[in-house]
Amino acid sequence: MTDARDLLVLDVFRNRFAAVAEEMGVTLMRTAYSPNIKERRDYSCAVFDAAGDMVAQAAHIPVHLGAMPLSVAAVLAEKTFAPGDMVMVNDPFRGGTHLPDITLVAPVFADGGRPVFYVANRAHHSDVGGMAAGSMPLSTSLFQEGMVIPPLTVVRGGELDRQLMDFFLANVRTPVEREGDFAAQIMANLTGAKRLSEMIVKFGRERTAQQAARLLDHAETLARAAIRDVPDGVYEAGDMLDDDGVGTADIAVRLRLTVRGDTMAFDFCASDPQAVGCVNATRAIAVSCVLYAVRCLVARGVPVNAGLSRPIQIVTRPGSVVDARFPAAVAGGNVETSQRLVDVIFLALSRALPGSVPAASQGTMNNVAMGGVDPRTGAAFAYYETLAGGMG
Repeated sequence: MTDARDLLVLDVFRNRFAAVAEEMGVTLMRTAYSPNIKERRDYSCAVFDAAGDMVAQAAHIPVHLGAMPLSVAAVLAEKTFAPGDMVMVNDPFRGGTHLPDITLVAPVFADGGRPVFYVANRAHHSDVGGMAAGSMPLSTSLFQEGMVIPPLTVVRGGELDRQLMDFFLANVRTPVEREGDFAAQIMANLTGAKRLSEMIVKFGRERTAQQAARLLDHAETLARAAIRDVPDGVYEAGDMLDDDGVGTADIAVRLRLTVRGDTMAFDFCASDPQAVGCVNATRAIAVSCVLYAVRCLVARGVPVNAGLSRPIQIVTRPGSVVDARFPAAVAGGNVETSQRLVDVIFLALSRALPGSVPAASQGTMNNVAMGGVDPRTGAAFAYYETLAGGMG
């Protein structure tokens, strides 16, 4: 009876943490300016513990949520938080995906000392500068794609750093829309911090943190149980990217999946070298794709948090198309190579679990980015969209 009661309490906390992330997302969506965030909902929100491990996420964008912990880790390695601070970052080589995806991290304090939790959200801004409207060009260098933002404290003690924001807005085509979307990201983090503070007041700091740690352990237990149902063995799969937009064709993505007991190792080292064009993925994207696939293996109701990654090893080769080196062009890696990576992972899993894994999808996000100047007003505009396609 005690075990059942403990599981019930754990499930209550699982839903409470997830609800925090969901409410953050609702706040971000309702207060955003751009159609890309308000209507297309290209954003993600999550809750992290004091060590930066993800405790809960909302049902948002998988490629964001798998990569965001790496951005949070980069922020915590470089920044010290005080109450009311928020740090922004979009650097693809600090856990980012591509430059339009900007992450905002905020601490949650309780009775002084160090933060007890962190909240973070990532949103795709329709333009962050660069050589083409929409910041998704046929580029050959990261510097052509827009502004690279290292971890920077954009809100300090509850006050926006106006100079920093003005500098950013001066380098984008749609500053009014960008400032509105930034304000929405700030409000989303304020919402998440408020709800977590309410949990801490209600349940106590130690108990809330303890239940967060238990959720990670619980997710690990369930993930290992799911992996044990996969037959031991080595399973290989591969696919090709048609080209990189600037002349390189047939770029291979290859996986060697090893299953032993309750662990999995995903080895992408045989993938082709990074491309000249912008289809390169960062390691954060490869991690996201693996965690998404593993999440699909486990049963519904499993907490989606850092515990799922504990039985998983991910091996990439720096300088490859799935782990590009700075300053590689990466604008398309997040939207094209990520899709092909997921297809390759599912193909390998299908050889371990025939009849249980879906067939490949269309393998692309079909991105459309455009922009220009309204001749009636002289105001710049930028628009970004993805077109739906078939699933296996």
